[in-house]
Amino acid sequence: MINQVVLHLAKELKQASKANDAPIWAKLAKLALKSSSKRVVNLTKIDKITKNDDVLFVPGKVLGTGNMSHKITLCSFSISTTAAKKIIKSGGSILKTSDMIQKYPTGKNVMLIG
Repeated sequence: MINQVVLHLAKELKQASKANDAPIWAKLAKLALKSSSKRVVNLTKIDKITKNDDVLFVPGKVLGTGNMSHKITLCSFSISTTAAKKIIKSGGSILKTSDMIQKYPTGKNVMLIG
């Protein structure tokens, strides 16, 4: 059984994909409906594969193992308190899905990790 919040998120992503001709949101809608328990990403990995001011979406959970050496803009299905604090401390920001869609409607320059 799928959580109502997840169904709402998938619907919002599908609508954004159609409205903005942005396949990234459709892909994320499909991923939202699949189990994200295997999609766990630590800050260590994010720090290694991103650079300053990168924008990324993690279709799973972000955990706080490791540190961030630069600022990023992140959106994810789930994030630990520790990870959020470390990202904000490095000058980065955490966005809700709706804010990410509004700020990057076409998904251009948004990286998917996880």
